Amino acid sequence: MSEWVIIAIVGVVLLFSARKLPDMARGLGQSLRIFKAETRGLKEDEQAAKPAEASGEPQAPGRALSEGTSGTNGVAPSSPDAAPTTRPGSTSS
Repeated sequence: MSEWVIIAIVGVVLLFSARKLPDMARGLGQSLRIFKAETRGLKEDEQAAKPAEASGEPQAPGRALSEGTSGTNGVAPSSPDAAPTTRPGSTSS
């Protein structure tokens, strides 16, 4: 088995010349560093997205709804058969 490793190393040196091997190794190292950084970023994005998915309710992007309020401005929508109410300071005609 070790004979094949030696033959492979000699073949690589002959094929790519000794001058280019350090440059190739440096380029490979930089590529691996970039790959690791990108995969780390993807994992962080997944972890950040999990709490939003855990609520079970789809939400519009950029809009967080607090629990217990529905409708606009925290006012619950009235039912269609409810009598209209007047607010202080308003006049009803």
